[in-house]
Amino acid sequence: MDEKIAEIRKEYSHKTLIESEVEPDPIKQFNTWWQDALEARITEVNAMTLATASADGIPSARTVLLKGFSERGFIFFTNYNSFKGQQLAENPKACLVFLWKELERQVRITGIVEKTSSEENDAYFQSRPRASQIGAIASPQSQVIENRQWLDENYQNLTKQLKETAIQRPRHWGGYIVRPVIIEFWQGRPGRLHDRIQYTLAEDGSWKIERLAP
Repeated sequence: MDEKIAEIRKEYSHKTLIESEVEPDPIKQFNTWWQDALEARITEVNAMTLATASADGIPSARTVLLKGFSERGFIFFTNYNSFKGQQLAENPKACLVFLWKELERQVRITGIVEKTSSEENDAYFQSRPRASQIGAIASPQSQVIENRQWLDENYQNLTKQLKETAIQRPRHWGGYIVRPVIIEFWQGRPGRLHDRIQYTLAEDGSWKIERLAP
Protein backbone atom coordinates (compact mmCIF):
# COMPACT_ATOMS: atom_id res chain seq x y z
CA MET A 1 0.00 0.00 0.00
CA ASP A 2 1.22 3.49 -0.84
CA GLU A 3 1.56 5.15 2.57
CA LYS A 4 1.17 8.64 1.14
CA ILE A 5 -2.22 7.73 -0.34
CA ALA A 6 -3.30 5.96 2.86
CA GLU A 7 -2.51 9.11 4.83
CA ILE A 8 -4.93 11.29 2.86
CA ARG A 9 -7.79 12.08 5.21
CA LYS A 10 -10.38 14.79 5.78
CA GLU A 11 -12.45 15.32 8.87
CA TYR A 12 -16.08 16.11 8.06
CA SER A 13 -17.94 18.50 10.32
CA HIS A 14 -19.94 20.83 8.09
CA LYS A 15 -23.56 19.87 8.89
CA THR A 16 -25.83 17.13 10.21
CA LEU A 17 -28.70 15.11 8.73
CA ILE A 18 -31.46 14.13 11.13
CA GLU A 19 -34.65 12.19 10.36
CA SER A 20 -36.89 14.78 11.99
CA GLU A 21 -35.49 17.49 9.72
CA VAL A 22 -35.76 15.82 6.30
CA GLU A 23 -38.66 16.13 3.87
CA PRO A 24 -41.09 13.19 3.67
CA ASP A 25 -40.57 13.15 -0.11
CA PRO A 26 -37.00 12.52 -1.40
CA ILE A 27 -37.43 14.73 -4.47
CA LYS A 28 -38.26 17.66 -2.19
CA GLN A 29 -35.27 16.76 -0.03
CA PHE A 30 -33.08 16.62 -3.15
CA ASN A 31 -34.36 20.03 -4.20
CA THR A 32 -33.43 21.44 -0.77
CA TRP A 33 -29.89 20.12 -1.15
CA TRP A 34 -29.81 21.22 -4.79
CA GLN A 35 -30.59 24.80 -3.79
CA ASP A 36 -27.84 24.63 -1.14
CA ALA A 37 -25.41 23.41 -3.80
CA LEU A 38 -26.39 26.21 -6.19
CA GLU A 39 -25.90 28.81 -3.46
CA ALA A 40 -22.49 27.30 -2.69
CA ARG A 41 -21.54 27.95 -6.35
CA ILE A 42 -20.20 24.44 -6.81
CA THR A 43 -18.47 24.00 -10.17
CA GLU A 44 -20.61 21.88 -12.50
CA VAL A 45 -23.11 21.23 -9.75
CA ASN A 46 -25.11 19.05 -12.16
CA ALA A 47 -22.26 16.59 -12.79
CA MET A 48 -23.21 13.09 -11.69
CA THR A 49 -21.75 9.62 -11.99
CA LEU A 50 -23.97 7.30 -14.01
CA ALA A 51 -23.46 3.59 -13.36
CA THR A 52 -25.00 1.01 -15.69
CA ALA A 53 -24.56 -2.72 -16.27
CA SER A 54 -24.99 -5.07 -19.20
CA ALA A 55 -27.43 -7.97 -19.16
CA ASP A 56 -24.64 -10.26 -17.91
CA GLY A 57 -23.75 -7.89 -15.08
CA ILE A 58 -20.63 -6.15 -16.46
CA PRO A 59 -20.66 -2.67 -14.86
CA SER A 60 -19.60 0.64 -16.33
CA ALA A 61 -19.58 4.17 -14.92
CA ARG A 62 -18.99 7.64 -16.29
CA THR A 63 -19.83 11.27 -15.53
CA VAL A 64 -22.84 12.85 -17.25
CA LEU A 65 -24.79 16.04 -16.65
CA LEU A 66 -28.20 16.30 -15.04
CA LYS A 67 -30.57 18.27 -17.26
CA GLY A 68 -33.71 18.25 -15.16
CA PHE A 69 -35.46 16.65 -12.21
CA SER A 70 -39.00 16.44 -10.91
CA GLU A 71 -41.35 13.96 -9.28
CA ARG A 72 -40.97 11.94 -12.51
CA GLY A 73 -37.25 11.41 -11.98
CA PHE A 74 -33.82 12.60 -13.11
CA ILE A 75 -33.06 13.39 -16.78
CA PHE A 76 -29.88 13.30 -18.85
CA PHE A 77 -29.21 13.21 -22.61
CA THR A 78 -26.80 11.17 -24.70
CA ASN A 79 -26.24 9.14 -27.86
CA TYR A 80 -28.53 6.10 -27.77
CA ASN A 81 -25.89 4.12 -29.72
CA SER A 82 -23.21 4.80 -27.10
CA PHE A 83 -21.94 2.13 -24.73
CA LYS A 84 -24.21 3.40 -21.95
CA GLY A 85 -27.12 3.36 -24.37
CA GLN A 86 -26.38 -0.26 -25.29
CA GLN A 87 -26.22 -1.27 -21.63
CA LEU A 88 -29.45 0.55 -20.80
CA ALA A 89 -31.18 -1.20 -23.71
CA GLU A 90 -30.09 -4.56 -22.24
CA ASN A 91 -30.65 -3.67 -18.61
CA PRO A 92 -32.79 -0.54 -18.01
CA LYS A 93 -31.60 0.11 -14.46
CA ALA A 94 -29.04 2.63 -13.27
CA CYS A 95 -27.49 4.40 -10.33
CA LEU A 96 -26.68 8.11 -10.15
CA VAL A 97 -24.24 9.65 -7.67
CA PHE A 98 -23.84 13.35 -6.93
CA LEU A 99 -20.76 14.33 -4.91
CA TRP A 100 -20.83 17.87 -3.58
CA LYS A 101 -17.62 17.74 -1.59
CA GLU A 102 -17.72 21.44 -0.72
CA LEU A 103 -20.83 20.67 1.35
CA GLU A 104 -19.53 17.25 2.44
CA ARG A 105 -22.59 15.69 0.82
CA GLN A 106 -23.39 12.83 -1.50
CA VAL A 107 -26.68 11.67 -3.04
CA ARG A 108 -27.10 8.16 -4.45
CA ILE A 109 -30.11 7.40 -6.64
CA THR A 110 -31.05 3.91 -7.83
CA GLY A 111 -33.86 3.56 -10.32
CA ILE A 112 -35.54 2.26 -13.43
CA VAL A 113 -34.59 3.94 -16.70
CA GLU A 114 -36.86 4.97 -19.58
CA LYS A 115 -36.29 7.07 -22.69
CA THR A 116 -37.77 10.56 -22.68
CA SER A 117 -40.33 11.50 -25.34
CA SER A 118 -39.41 12.70 -28.83
CA GLU A 119 -40.97 16.06 -27.96
CA GLU A 120 -38.72 16.45 -24.91
CA ASN A 121 -35.69 15.35 -26.92
CA ASP A 122 -36.41 17.81 -29.73
CA ALA A 123 -36.98 20.68 -27.32
CA TYR A 124 -33.72 20.12 -25.46
CA PHE A 125 -31.71 19.49 -28.64
CA GLN A 126 -32.87 22.80 -30.10
CA SER A 127 -31.80 24.58 -26.90
CA ARG A 128 -28.21 23.36 -27.25
CA PRO A 129 -25.44 25.49 -28.76
CA ARG A 130 -25.03 24.92 -32.50
CA ALA A 131 -21.55 23.47 -32.00
CA SER A 132 -22.97 20.85 -29.65
CA GLN A 133 -25.73 20.02 -32.12
CA ILE A 134 -23.18 19.38 -34.86
CA GLY A 135 -21.00 17.43 -32.43
CA ALA A 136 -23.89 15.07 -31.70
CA ILE A 137 -23.99 14.20 -35.40
CA ALA A 138 -20.25 14.21 -36.06
CA SER A 139 -19.24 11.87 -33.24
CA PRO A 140 -20.17 8.15 -33.37
CA GLN A 141 -19.96 8.02 -29.59
CA SER A 142 -18.16 5.04 -28.03
CA GLN A 143 -17.08 3.63 -31.41
CA VAL A 144 -13.42 3.17 -32.31
CA ILE A 145 -12.23 5.91 -34.69
CA GLU A 146 -9.01 6.28 -36.65
CA ASN A 147 -7.61 9.34 -34.86
CA ARG A 148 -8.42 12.86 -33.66
CA GLN A 149 -7.90 14.23 -37.17
CA TRP A 150 -10.76 12.07 -38.47
CA LEU A 151 -13.11 13.49 -35.82
CA ASP A 152 -12.06 17.09 -36.46
CA GLU A 153 -12.42 16.72 -40.22
CA ASN A 154 -15.83 15.10 -39.86
CA TYR A 155 -16.95 17.98 -37.67
CA GLN A 156 -15.58 20.61 -40.05
CA ASN A 157 -17.18 18.97 -43.09
CA LEU A 158 -20.56 18.83 -41.37
CA THR A 159 -20.24 22.46 -40.32
CA LYS A 160 -19.70 23.44 -43.96
CA GLN A 161 -22.52 21.22 -45.22
CA LEU A 162 -25.06 22.48 -42.72
CA LYS A 163 -23.98 26.11 -42.96
CA GLU A 164 -26.72 28.24 -41.38
CA THR A 165 -29.57 25.75 -41.84
CA ALA A 166 -31.56 24.58 -38.83
CA ILE A 167 -30.15 21.34 -37.44
CA GLN A 168 -32.61 18.56 -36.74
CA ARG A 169 -32.05 16.16 -33.85
CA PRO A 170 -30.57 12.86 -35.08
CA ARG A 171 -32.76 9.86 -34.21
CA HIS A 172 -29.90 8.23 -32.29
CA TRP A 173 -29.70 11.13 -29.81
CA GLY A 174 -32.07 11.73 -26.91
CA GLY A 175 -32.75 11.57 -23.21
CA TYR A 176 -33.27 9.12 -20.42
CA ILE A 177 -35.19 9.54 -17.20
CA VAL A 178 -34.14 7.63 -14.09
CA ARG A 179 -37.25 6.93 -12.02
CA PRO A 180 -35.96 6.44 -8.47
CA VAL A 181 -36.82 3.52 -6.23
CA ILE A 182 -34.08 4.22 -3.66
CA ILE A 183 -32.47 7.56 -2.80
CA GLU A 184 -29.78 7.90 -0.14
CA PHE A 185 -28.61 11.22 1.31
CA TRP A 186 -25.14 11.16 2.87
CA GLN A 187 -23.75 13.89 5.11
CA GLY A 188 -20.15 13.70 6.26
CA ARG A 189 -19.65 13.67 10.04
CA PRO A 190 -16.63 13.55 12.39
CA GLY A 191 -14.93 10.25 13.09
CA ARG A 192 -16.42 8.71 9.95
CA LEU A 193 -19.76 8.39 11.78
CA HIS A 194 -21.56 9.85 8.80
CA ASP A 195 -25.29 10.50 8.54
CA ARG A 196 -27.03 8.30 5.96
CA ILE A 197 -30.76 8.66 5.37
CA GLN A 198 -32.34 6.29 2.85
CA TYR A 199 -35.72 6.61 1.13
CA THR A 200 -37.21 3.42 -0.34
CA LEU A 201 -40.25 3.46 -2.62
CA ALA A 202 -43.11 1.26 -1.36
CA GLU A 203 -45.67 -0.53 -3.53
CA ASP A 204 -48.35 2.03 -2.65
CA GLY A 205 -46.15 4.88 -3.88
CA SER A 206 -45.15 6.16 -0.44
CA TRP A 207 -41.56 6.49 0.74
CA LYS A 208 -40.05 4.64 3.68
CA ILE A 209 -37.35 6.61 5.52
CA GLU A 210 -34.58 4.77 7.37
CA ARG A 211 -31.17 5.56 8.82
CA LEU A 212 -28.23 3.48 7.62
CA ALA A 213 -25.07 2.80 9.61
CA PRO A 214 -22.05 4.60 8.13
